[in-house]
Amino acid sequence: MSTPSTRRDFLARSTAAAAGALMVHSSSAVRAGDSPNDKIQLGLIGCGGMMGGHVHRLHKHADRIVVTHLCDPDPHQSAGTVAALGGLAADNVPRTLDYQHVLDDKQVDAVIVATPHQWHVPIALPALQAGKDLYLEKPASHVFREGRLVVEAVEKYGRVFQHGTQMRSSPVTDEARKVLDSGILGEIKITKAWNVQNRGYAQPVSDGQPPTGVDYDRWLGPSPVHAFNKNRFHRTWRLFRDHGNGDFGDDGAHDLDMAAFGLGVDSLPVRITARGSNVNEPGYREFPDNMNVAFEYADGRVLIYEDRLFTPYGMHGFDSGDAFYGTEGYMIFSRRGTFRTYLGRNDEPGPAMGKSGRVGAPLSDHTGNWLDCIRSREKTRAHARIAHNTCGLIHLGEIAYRTRTVLEFDTENEQITNSDKANAMLTKEYRAPYGLPENV
Repeated sequence: MSTPSTRRDFLARSTAAAAGALMVHSSSAVRAGDSPNDKIQLGLIGCGGMMGGHVHRLHKHADRIVVTHLCDPDPHQSAGTVAALGGLAADNVPRTLDYQHVLDDKQVDAVIVATPHQWHVPIALPALQAGKDLYLEKPASHVFREGRLVVEAVEKYGRVFQHGTQMRSSPVTDEARKVLDSGILGEIKITKAWNVQNRGYAQPVSDGQPPTGVDYDRWLGPSPVHAFNKNRFHRTWRLFRDHGNGDFGDDGAHDLDMAAFGLGVDSLPVRITARGSNVNEPGYREFPDNMNVAFEYADGRVLIYEDRLFTPYGMHGFDSGDAFYGTEGYMIFSRRGTFRTYLGRNDEPGPAMGKSGRVGAPLSDHTGNWLDCIRSREKTRAHARIAHNTCGLIHLGEIAYRTRTVLEFDTENEQITNSDKANAMLTKEYRAPYGLPENV
């Protein structure tokens, strides 16, 4: 098994590949960009629930995109996506079980990937190689090493990459940034992210047969083979490590990303501690129903994550949120569209935006930012390096929890230095023939 790439390796490879990268950039103004009236041709890979949200947002951009390909190993899901697309779809839009058919079509300019997590990078890397711009759902990587490979591939092939942490493009995030930059809260030293909601528990069920027409082997992809079980299939696959990253790496990814945004860090932490347990019966869940993780950065700043998945109430009025603690005051922020600040010893109210709320607050046009950048060739708001740093928190926190180890992390070489067992968990084995492409 190969070891995770280091930053030095990356710089060496980037220098060696400079000529090739220049060739990519010379034609990187997407084919549709030859005329401002031409539409960007999109392939949609993974047509489940997350893709439904993307289709809804794509309708806002009907004047500049057309969906030319759909891919899912469950043809029932592709059929549902066709219906939702309406006029966004090309005539007789082809549907396939194999993503390679989408990538092989040179007319496809860009792809959105919204598969189970085990498939994110095994599809993302060949997509980038094939010259496709990419919107990759969160988390961008299933294990840590994959994130570094995505960063390298995006830079090598000169592609436009957007990570599905859409709060990076939200109006409330922009307004919060102005307050943080104003200095009214002083210097932000600690941030805390939380995901507090009752996820419920389903009881285990017996194995059975996959639905008719599903290519179950392809659905499993690089994951180990196991019998079909409906608890491990649509929607609830994310609660099994072979396929997902639990609540920590699913809904929690948004709040971790905002905590990093509030702290203002652009690197990975140097020390990670974690604890977690199941205070309720775990049911089919392979992850704890409560976690507390602390990430310490080289300059002493700290990012904290907490989830409690057994309570019907939130924290500070929000099921998902963040606190940004400064030397002069603090901010309570929620991706539901609001923040409020408190200043000084007496918690005097400061700048605020929005009201307390839950799911349903208007979000930003993250898709629009990606489409804009496909035209301009600029970096998106959630580009590959931001994605790697955010997803790195997920993976390092999970490793600290599973190994019960205080991890010491070398941010230069991206290695865990005090545990060979933990360091080996930065990567994983892939089931043939669904592994990562060679010579990315």
